[in-house]
Amino acid sequence: MKITWLHSDGKQSHFTDVEVPISPEGPQLRSALIKGDGASFSEAHAAPAQDFHNAPRRQFVVVLSGGMEVEIGDGTKRRFGPGELFLADDLTGQGHITRSFGPEPRQIMLVPIGPEMDLSGWKRV
Repeated sequence: MKITWLHSDGKQSHFTDVEVPISPEGPQLRSALIKGDGASFSEAHAAPAQDFHNAPRRQFVVVLSGGMEVEIGDGTKRRFGPGELFLADDLTGQGHITRSFGPEPRQIMLVPIGPEMDLSGWKRV
């Protein structure tokens, strides 16, 4: 399964596509368990862009409805729609800009993960 990893080199944020390792478990494929610390939900109705900011913690951002655009310092933008997710992990540096797009309110689920989560086994694609 491919996801986007939004991370920082300490100065600027970057997008990297990574493959979450999955393996057979019974009749289906699953990833290893990723330990989290709860979940929260957010809704934005025609919200203005949120200027450069860092992720407040390592967290998966899952778009439930509407659309979310993320822009990094070099001007690169990625759009995420319903059912798409990314790992927000740019805790330092310039950060990123977020904005809503489309006619529907942007609803997202935020799933914090611990700092011990190791991405070394995740292949960059």
